[in-house]
Amino acid sequence: MTATLHETMSTATTALMYWRRTFPGRPDQARLVRRFVAFLLDDCRHADDAVQVVAELAGNALIHTRSGRPGGTFVVEVRRWEDGLAVSVTDQGGSLEDSGPHRRPQDDDLAENGRGLPIVADLATRVTWTGDPDHGHTVTATFT
Repeated sequence: MTATLHETMSTATTALMYWRRTFPGRPDQARLVRRFVAFLLDDCRHADDAVQVVAELAGNALIHTRSGRPGGTFVVEVRRWEDGLAVSVTDQGGSLEDSGPHRRPQDDDLAENGRGLPIVADLATRVTWTGDPDHGHTVTATFT
């Protein structure tokens, strides 16, 4: 069967590049996450926003999930295509109560927390998440 021009063009525009890296669940990895994404998206117009978003999502994984416990990890994925990109962070699940070395915020701390995901939503074209506390969460920010 011969593909039509439209089918060929559609396939070309949906072809993407994909990278995935697992990071140790330590605060010192935040800089490496930013550098990893910045390097992959160096020539992309959404690079700065994607780096800021992935830094926020990785920070959330470290602070609010088992990924931040000793021996924990989180995964960063970057996908690019002709008209856009997506960045994802997958954590190891859990909740704030069992997030390891991070203490549970007190009421007065909340004034400094809770701003990250609204910033992510403002920078990205679309934000989705899947998962649960038992198996882990994946948050994906798409830029088009």
